[in-house]
Amino acid sequence: MSWNNIVTDILKVDYPIIQAPMLGVSTPEMAAAVSNAGGLGSLSVGGLSPAATRQLIHKTKSLTEKPFAVNLFAHQIPAYTEDDLEPMRTLLLQLANKRGYDLTGADLANFRFYNHLNQIDILIEEKISLVSFTFGCLDSGSIQALKQNACTLIGTATCVEEALFLQQQNIDMIVVQGIEAGGHRGTFLEDMPLPQVGLFSLLPQVKNAVRIPCIAAGGINSAETIKAAFELGAGGVQVGTAFIGTKESQAIASYKAKLNKAKDTDTTLTKAFSGRWARGIRNEMMHEIEQAGIHIPSYPLQNSLTATLRKLAQQNNDSEYTSLWAGQSAGKTGLMHTKEVFRNLVEQYEALYR
Repeated sequence: MSWNNIVTDILKVDYPIIQAPMLGVSTPEMAAAVSNAGGLGSLSVGGLSPAATRQLIHKTKSLTEKPFAVNLFAHQIPAYTEDDLEPMRTLLLQLANKRGYDLTGADLANFRFYNHLNQIDILIEEKISLVSFTFGCLDSGSIQALKQNACTLIGTATCVEEALFLQQQNIDMIVVQGIEAGGHRGTFLEDMPLPQVGLFSLLPQVKNAVRIPCIAAGGINSAETIKAAFELGAGGVQVGTAFIGTKESQAIASYKAKLNKAKDTDTTLTKAFSGRWARGIRNEMMHEIEQAGIHIPSYPLQNSLTATLRKLAQQNNDSEYTSLWAGQSAGKTGLMHTKEVFRNLVEQYEALYR
């Protein structure tokens, strides 16, 4: 059998399998391992400073000479006052005290926010040839600048309308994200209800609506799901949750343990941790914030408010007070190296055709 198709040709990879960018979980080591194995590794730098962005790119380049994608968050930074954040700030201080963590009001104020506009020049200077993005669409100036520097752009859509919008903006490929997918939703059209469409319903609709290649994301964790995605028109697949349990992952041990035992009903959509809809395993922090009855600030405000408490929990291997992003196919991820997870997917898929 041959893996070659339009996606492998454009991405210059052997296999049309993309490691999902997972900020806080994926690492340069993970991205490099997938790229070195013939897939496309992804380096997530969404919301990071220009200095941190460049540092992570340099680290990844030191580990692979193969192509890898750099993933941006194409979000807007909302106007706000410190008073707007006070109810959530008070709640988080109460939760930290209850949990025994040393958190002060100073930890939850005076934030510095970044988005893709602070990072485009870095990507051009570093000659990044593949840029993916989520949470919206890049502005026209950024698209033009990246295109002028021979960059392939990969957007994220959770409904047909978003896919059509991305195509109109001259984006080269679309990650079609089903509701099964772990982590943040890529939804960005605000004048419609939150799209909650399963991948295998959404994928053929998007494929029929656009002319550009589609990459399937959400619940892809086996040879059978890869085969199903290809049969429904995907030119490639994006795999995330299957890599969270790997040795190269930043996920804490208790997160990996919960992930390995998770059932299909153990995840839910929440805004509790970041202010954007995201799928993760239920835990105490999620429950406390959702049941508090107070307004959850939008992204990236809530994300920054909860960041220090989540970091303290991670330092203490406390899975009850950090985000546990995971898709609906979370269970039995195993504790292997990234390259082993990738090779297993390739070999099991090829075995279907022997």
